[in-house]
Amino acid sequence: MSTAAPSPSTPSIEKGNIEDMVEIFDADSSETSKSDSALRSMPALTAEEERTLWRKVDMRLVPIATALYLVSYLDRGNIGNAKLQGLLTQLSLTSNRYSIALTMFYLGYCIFTSPANLLLKRCGPSKWIPGLALAWGIVATLMGLAKTYPQFVGLRLCLGVAEAGLSPGVYYLLTLWYPRHMLQWRFGLFWGGATFSGAFSGLLAYGISFMSGAGGLLGWSWIFIIEGLISIVVAIVAFIVFVDLPETANFLSPKERAFLLRRLRDDNAAGEEAHFELRHVTEAILDWKVIMGCVINVTVTSGLYSGALFLPSIINGFGFNAAFSQLLSVPPYVVATATVIICSLYSDRIRMRSPFVFLGLTLAFIGFAINISNTSVGAKYFGTYFVVTGAYLGAPMVIAWLGNNIVGHYKRGVAIGMQVMFGNIAAIIICNVYRVQDAPRYIPGHTAELAMLAVGLLLVPITVFIYSHRNRQRSKLLAESDREPGAVRGRGVYTEQELKRMGDRAPTFLYTL
Repeated sequence: MSTAAPSPSTPSIEKGNIEDMVEIFDADSSETSKSDSALRSMPALTAEEERTLWRKVDMRLVPIATALYLVSYLDRGNIGNAKLQGLLTQLSLTSNRYSIALTMFYLGYCIFTSPANLLLKRCGPSKWIPGLALAWGIVATLMGLAKTYPQFVGLRLCLGVAEAGLSPGVYYLLTLWYPRHMLQWRFGLFWGGATFSGAFSGLLAYGISFMSGAGGLLGWSWIFIIEGLISIVVAIVAFIVFVDLPETANFLSPKERAFLLRRLRDDNAAGEEAHFELRHVTEAILDWKVIMGCVINVTVTSGLYSGALFLPSIINGFGFNAAFSQLLSVPPYVVATATVIICSLYSDRIRMRSPFVFLGLTLAFIGFAINISNTSVGAKYFGTYFVVTGAYLGAPMVIAWLGNNIVGHYKRGVAIGMQVMFGNIAAIIICNVYRVQDAPRYIPGHTAELAMLAVGLLLVPITVFIYSHRNRQRSKLLAESDREPGAVRGRGVYTEQELKRMGDRAPTFLYTL
């Protein structure tokens, strides 16, 4: 079940940069009124013209965004592959040192997400995001030349800082360009880059492992160097093709731009306020929906990061050699990538998110349950398919689900910023429960995963029940209001301004399940 009318696709911006983004969206009331009238008067596109419009937008945004996300996840997660190629021994990453090296990335990521978004506004997405990619590509390459543990940990921190602005920046652009119920398909393609990076990383690591000893460097060094150089190449391409805002899209005709902007404006029955107030921040922080969405996101992303950072080691613990373990980590990610894209398309068609979040949690739970048990190697390897597919399926769905149910440019921005923050807190937890000394079975890590996934499996149905109950209440309230004297059909006795101020509490707004 979905809303009575889709809500506008608007910028989802990270917590901390709300006031600095006001200039992009705000206009004085007279200018807004004139703009709204102009947009409403624009002629509609034919069905074929509209398909052409979205194809143009897709081709300019999705491929390069997906490529950037692929190489970013490649550079943050390839430490799991490097671990099997001499990294632990050469840099003495014994005991908790490896966990600390992993944690430093996410510490830098959490701290600098908001400052990165401030610079996004000032520099422009088409310059800032490719610039970030160039920066993390250079840092990733330098990681391959690290000679000591402190050098390596410092570079991991810098990598987290450099990558911090990518995810919020790209989510910002996608939500600005697409209506609400066209987003999940694009989120799925974008997230598919992160998912496929697991397969790509395994294949690269397998090939690169044969370079060990070349130039006096072990295999782990070449993994970082070559994959870092790939990021630099993608960053250069991004500088050429990346776009900014719909208003400045010179690859669209004036008629297409006007249609797109009108479609975004008309995407919400309740309407959205176009000015910033401090209450938007406090409402998001105190909203039960946001808190629930953040906790569910922790349970989903915990499985994601355990797979990304530890899957090669888990497979290696089955008794395979290092090179073959890299190769065996590829198929689960191929299956997961296909599953994410197919389910994202279907999710937009039925306008529902929760069934796919619940499915992802269930699959991951089954996978970890298999791997913690004392069963055969074949069964445990089969379980890794469930782990990877479930974790990567749920991650983009839970972000879209909360975004669909929050009305207001700035309230939605704070909400998604909180989700990103909580997701990376989950990564810090995972880095410290999967310890080197617990290999090969990683029982403490698997136990913690099962506990977090169980919490998610409990919270998703509770959230759906509350949403469904409130949808029925609102439908009944609006029907009664429509029968009152002076009521306008579809909004009752409420004025447009009242509905805008109520946002996702308006009786005209129904939650997406």
